Amino acid sequence: MKILLAVDGSRYTKKMLAYLTTHEDLFDGAHDFVALTVQAALPARARVAVGKDVVDDYYREEAEKVLKPVLTYLKRHQLKARGEWKAGPAGEIIARCAASGKFDLVMMGSHGQGALANLVMGSVATKVLANCEIPVLLVR
Repeated sequence: MKILLAVDGSRYTKKMLAYLTTHEDLFDGAHDFVALTVQAALPARARVAVGKDVVDDYYREEAEKVLKPVLTYLKRHQLKARGEWKAGPAGEIIARCAASGKFDLVMMGSHGQGALANLVMGSVATKVLANCEIPVLLVR
């Protein structure tokens, strides 16, 4: 099975990873894991002012801060994964990557906020669920 792990470095990501590594009957080394982190896009004026190379370096460095500990944790638990990063609206990009990468499952941590909070602030998990056509496993 090809599994997309949506990670942001938060404690909710850590809970999702703990769930993943403690359910060896469901998730073992035979699966293909990809850890994806999505960086919020910088404002257009800032991108123009500093230039493409500086912006790309910034995104790469920020993504590495999230991906390095995730990949290290997975390796320590004998799970092979590769890391990828994108920039933009997280919920939409996660769903788009899941479809274009032909994944079988998306796993992600969730804050578990109530309906009112999601209505007012929105939620990456809610946006992934709304835009994703493959199964999504939310870990709270």
